[in-house]
Amino acid sequence: MEILIFLAIAVLFSVGTYFLLCRSLIKVILGIMLISHGAHMLLLAMAGLRQGAPPLVHLSGSNATDPLPQAMILTAIVISFGITAFLVVLAYRTYRVNGTEDLEKLRGAEDDE
Repeated sequence: MEILIFLAIAVLFSVGTYFLLCRSLIKVILGIMLISHGAHMLLLAMAGLRQGAPPLVHLSGSNATDPLPQAMILTAIVISFGITAFLVVLAYRTYRVNGTEDLEKLRGAEDDE
């Protein structure tokens, strides 16, 4: 089961990296989102996947799952949502001012001024 999770993480990181290297501003934002989701899944997988046991049994028992990685992932999800919302607003503003979302054309417009 963990091999499938790690394969999904590898796919998220590779597709996210590909999108980061594209010229479209929207694809760059999608790439950042995919890489952050891959990091969340990586944290969850490295914390250990337990099957058939509830998240918390007796705290003194050996079947207890550590809640700290889950809390860290929840915090990271909230932070990545805020960053994504900021990037979408920034991309919209860039499109409204320059009339394009192509990063190569935006760089060319800077050089002209």
